[in-house]
Amino acid sequence: MTQRESALKGMPTDAIKYVSEYEGLSVDYILEQLSLGTICIPANINHKSMAYRGIGKGLKTKVNANIGTSSDFPNINEEIAKLEVAIKSGADAVMDLSTGGDLVKIRETLLADCNVPFGTVPIYEVAVNALEKYGAIVNMEVDDFFNVIEKQGQQGVDFITVHVGVTRSSIERLRKQKRIADIVSRGGSFLTAWILHNDKENPLYENYDRLLEIAKKYDMTLSLGDGMRPGALADATDRCQIEELITLGELTKTALDNGVQVMVEGPGHVPIDQIETNIKIQKSLCQGAPFYVLGPLVTDVAPGYDHITSAIGGAIAGMHGADFLCYVTPAEHLGLPTLEDVKDGVIASRIAAHAADIAKGVKGSLNWDLDMAKARKALDWKKQIELSVDPEKSSRVYNSRKSVEEQGCSMCGKYCAMKIVAEYLNVDLKKC
Repeated sequence: MTQRESALKGMPTDAIKYVSEYEGLSVDYILEQLSLGTICIPANINHKSMAYRGIGKGLKTKVNANIGTSSDFPNINEEIAKLEVAIKSGADAVMDLSTGGDLVKIRETLLADCNVPFGTVPIYEVAVNALEKYGAIVNMEVDDFFNVIEKQGQQGVDFITVHVGVTRSSIERLRKQKRIADIVSRGGSFLTAWILHNDKENPLYENYDRLLEIAKKYDMTLSLGDGMRPGALADATDRCQIEELITLGELTKTALDNGVQVMVEGPGHVPIDQIETNIKIQKSLCQGAPFYVLGPLVTDVAPGYDHITSAIGGAIAGMHGADFLCYVTPAEHLGLPTLEDVKDGVIASRIAAHAADIAKGVKGSLNWDLDMAKARKALDWKKQIELSVDPEKSSRVYNSRKSVEEQGCSMCGKYCAMKIVAEYLNVDLKKC
């Protein structure tokens, strides 16, 4: 049985119990929300020894980190290092987006080292195989799609992005819309090219029952991909994006009715004032299913700093109900991320997720900040560093410019506001 089917029968699995304890919420709550489809627990039956994570309503906002090789940089060792950095930095899930090297071996190696939910975009492998086998991506065969998905299920992939909403209808809407950036989703572009070249419907949409059968077999969560997501602020919340979302809403219901866990992916590049609207539309059209957003990025002009534009959008999206933030690194729009980029991306998204959790009133979220505030009042630098989102960086910065004062930091030194006020309020900072 899938996690969803178990929940519908009122039977808590090990994963459900784990998520209950991790979130500090009752098993009954997790069962209820799984039954409603408002949370999911990506947990392939073949992925063992995993720290389970729940995604959705009432849970902590989760963060995903994308890694993976490219044709220019097919080095698996570098991606293993990125996986380790991402998990160490606090990523709740990792996606392998590899397109270079032995993709099956790369995924097998990464899965063996990954103790958090692991995702992929199967069409990447389908496209790479088609280019090698047939000489062109548009020559992919229908069975190629499902053979790859089946293989990934066997390997233990926990969730897969599938662009089932890229249909002949949505492509026609794209033609009429006349976007600035057209399609920026790589998977969406592959399918669009295939559909137009072959004059056929999206095989994942047309054979959705076959997709559900495989997903159910391995309890792979479907992440319904946003192939028509806006890649520029000017394209945000347009007819093309919303038409795809309407389709994804219908497919969400079908998946849930068949016992398959599902979440829905969202934009993309979105102006700040449109983020709340995007969340509300998705939640309304998709039965409250978990919402997985890329960013969203709130401006187009910050290459090299897009982890910041993403964190701004992610905090706002999370506050209004987004459940899962896909990190964006400083290298977004520029190149394959380095180890440092991966860490910076995860930390930025974790900050956004935590800020959102405070705003949403997620249980226990504010306690972390309260503990930090108390440590700051006590000028307890060791505790402050331990509590920080990135203890390594906090320690490095503090020790590199340490104050000559017994307490305080080099920013204020003997003019420390905490020390001055404590003195005149007769407060012993050591007892705070």
